[in-house]
Amino acid sequence: MASESRLLIIMTGGTICMKPSEGGLIPAKGFLEAGMAPRPSFNDGAAPETLGAYTEIGASISLPSLRTPISRYGRHIRYAVLEFEQLLDSSSIDAHGWSQIARAIENNYPAFDGFVVLHGTDSLAYTASALSFMLGNLTKPVVFTGSQAPIFELQTDATDNLLDALILAGSFCIPEVCICFQHKLFRGNRCTKVSSNQFDAFASPNLVPLATVTSSHIQVNWDMIRRNATQDLLNAKIPDVQMDLDTTHVACLRVFPGIKPEMIDAVLRVAGLRGLVLETFGAGNAPGGPDNALINIFTAAVQRGILIVNVTQCLTGSVSPLYAPAMVLGRAGIVPGHDLTTEAALTKLSYLLALPNLTAEEVTRRMAVDLRGELTQTGDVSFAGPG
Repeated sequence: MASESRLLIIMTGGTICMKPSEGGLIPAKGFLEAGMAPRPSFNDGAAPETLGAYTEIGASISLPSLRTPISRYGRHIRYAVLEFEQLLDSSSIDAHGWSQIARAIENNYPAFDGFVVLHGTDSLAYTASALSFMLGNLTKPVVFTGSQAPIFELQTDATDNLLDALILAGSFCIPEVCICFQHKLFRGNRCTKVSSNQFDAFASPNLVPLATVTSSHIQVNWDMIRRNATQDLLNAKIPDVQMDLDTTHVACLRVFPGIKPEMIDAVLRVAGLRGLVLETFGAGNAPGGPDNALINIFTAAVQRGILIVNVTQCLTGSVSPLYAPAMVLGRAGIVPGHDLTTEAALTKLSYLLALPNLTAEEVTRRMAVDLRGELTQTGDVSFAGPG
């Protein structure tokens, strides 16, 4: 008899579940019945079964489930869909929405073998990066996916993305927060959206995919998978969860040729600002400004306690002190972000600033250390402080 995995699909919203209306595409409820049940690849016609679950606010709920046909890996995947009461617009999701997703996973962690999260693509890389930091010590897969076209359209990437996500989460022990898109499984905090209209919408510029789906098999790059499965963790009922990220006190700023120092100074003087992700040129270079005005502004901000992280605007590569401007930024106290994506840098900084009892020095140190596979550790995480 074939084995059976049990997955919870958490539907937050996004293009994948949208239907046309007079005012354009809008999220539609009833995704299991309307979007999945009619498709044989998602429904083998097995006897109905109800699964117990908890909502994102902790309310007990009974969910109808479906089962996939048996896969080439010898198992069925039985799944239920938990739809958020208020479907989220991915372009306006914030730390509260991230906490809702984390809470839904935490509430249902003991009852399911893994989780698939349906999410709009616009901010998908931010959410996956955030959840990678919020969910520590994972022993089960958390796979985000979505689509560029709704599942109800004739030409869509939704069915492939969703089926790949189900099979990967239900067949392989990959205890990470991932993004599954266009037949590839990426580490979530290494991803960025690279196209607004192509099905191949996401890339992981500085890390190869964790898995690739082909017509004949799934190739998992096991050497890249992070392992947290000590016996204590396997016996744990829930992961180590940090619910709230300090996104309201973190900003992101992209430098450009001719940027005025007073523009950057204005951002760095926003009331309550605690951290800034600075997107610089090339290997971490930024203009100095007349009479080093810009560098002086950065130095003063660091001395006021604002943590500034330097990431490159380039799609691939890393921040490194190859050129004098990058070295000057380091001497001003700016932390090198190495090969962090902007999404990972912003969410990691927000995560660290939300942890209790961390000193500014400890937050600075941890920004340069690999915590969840988000950066390629160079071995030298030191930098020149101010002065």
